[in-house]
Amino acid sequence: MGATTSDFDSPWKNVLERYFHPFLALCFPKVHAAIDWSQPHQFLDKELQQIVRDADVGKRFADKLVKVCLHNGQSLWILVHIEVQGKQESGFTERMYVYHYRIGDRYAVPVVSLAVLCDKNRKWRPQTFQREMLGCHMQFQFPTVKLLDYWERWHDLETSHNPFATVIMAHLKTQETRGDWEQRKMWKFALTRRLYEQGYGKQDILELFHFIDWVMQLPEGVEQTFRAELIAYEEARQMKYVTSIERLAKKEGHKEGHKEGHKKGRKRGRREGAIRLLQRSIQLRFGVIPVELQEQLQGLSSQQLEDLMESVLTKSLEDVMAEVTAIAPPATEG
Repeated sequence: MGATTSDFDSPWKNVLERYFHPFLALCFPKVHAAIDWSQPHQFLDKELQQIVRDADVGKRFADKLVKVCLHNGQSLWILVHIEVQGKQESGFTERMYVYHYRIGDRYAVPVVSLAVLCDKNRKWRPQTFQREMLGCHMQFQFPTVKLLDYWERWHDLETSHNPFATVIMAHLKTQETRGDWEQRKMWKFALTRRLYEQGYGKQDILELFHFIDWVMQLPEGVEQTFRAELIAYEEARQMKYVTSIERLAKKEGHKEGHKEGHKKGRKRGRREGAIRLLQRSIQLRFGVIPVELQEQLQGLSSQQLEDLMESVLTKSLEDVMAEVTAIAPPATEG
């Protein structure tokens, strides 16, 4: 039951955006040191999407384009590419080159391209693209980090307070425990428990657990055992952050919908169950549900409501409201 490449895209993108600062500090410390973190950084999703559409170089993975400010006041665009494939890809270095020069050419800005290699091949370390023809030579080099190398620094990861250390640990243990569900359950619980022991706040615990839960998938029976252990742990600490909202939220929404369906019809019940679950999740996470948002949720379909759950778990309340406004039907005048 291994996760596919597409399964990894969303959690990697989310965790990169949330923890961009600590990600660079841990994985690319020289780049991190050059940035003036007193100045805000900006994620350029629309600009990257335009470049990707223009560049016909194969599938795009979990990429992020970020505008930062250096200590000398210069603006810099950083392209971060997360290569999550489990095997070597011949066109990878060319894709890095094409994105790099297209961004610089289109927007006339300096660009730094960084690659994070999540595969299992220790020998595959692409960092150069070059072409040569009749005496004309071009070479493009870019910094990379190989997550497999962090096995040698496991103790440093365990003792680190950098939240991105948890991301790397979860990825490595997912690879190591493929097919060994009991070991994966043990490590999933250990990494989740570590979030509390490290003293992270509620929001960081939710964000990091979302990544752990996504990549460290378990078969249903083993997952139920994990959930029971986690509930007991959280109750003992009187900190029910994760089990109050995150645990199989969509599946629980389906269950509520089915129960309601016996009374009002399966389709209507599923929708009303999804509304209740979404409202409860918003209330637990943000502490408030704006009246406008409550009204807009009533106009959404069951599928739209269920699709919103990931946004509720990973985005700000403002972003959730903007997303709902974009898909909600216009209000009718009474």
